[in-house]
Amino acid sequence: MGPAKLLINPLQFRLTLDRLAHQLVEEHGDFASSALIGIQPRGIHLASRLGDRIQEILGGVRPRSGDLDITFFRDDFRRRDQPLRAAVTNLDFTVENLKVVIVDDVLFTGRTIRAAMDALLAHGRPETVELAVLIDRRFRRELPIEAKYVGRSVDSLDSQRVRVLWSEHDGGEDRVELMNPTSENG
Repeated sequence: MGPAKLLINPLQFRLTLDRLAHQLVEEHGDFASSALIGIQPRGIHLASRLGDRIQEILGGVRPRSGDLDITFFRDDFRRRDQPLRAAVTNLDFTVENLKVVIVDDVLFTGRTIRAAMDALLAHGRPETVELAVLIDRRFRRELPIEAKYVGRSVDSLDSQRVRVLWSEHDGGEDRVELMNPTSENG
């Protein structure tokens, strides 16, 4: 990949997370009948941060949350050259009759979210399922999937890549970058 363009700086990152957390509290109240479920591997970071911020907003009440592995629910898992490595699903509750918010860092084609919905149903039948993402890459959607909670919408080329960097996992500061392909001719 070529040089990166900064899409969200650390201050904007913090403000975006704060706005998303407030929107979730506005919609779900005290989260008594709701849950945040982060998609492995990168959506769990956003779900954790949102859970922390919602806990602050609610005065110490932490929303029910979990991590969801979608590895074997993907429609391309048999088409890979190398074997996939499964992550861990960490749901210590059933989603039966809960209002579930699936959380991921970037929404692009919609295939990851479709796999997450399939994986989620193995843990019960939720009352509703919503989607929260930090970045919505609006174009190139392959499935009719739309996020209800969006940190930022980004118009990008198929050849570009959006990279979300989390300070505690990637080092440095929280930020979002748009990566351009490296030019073959210099």
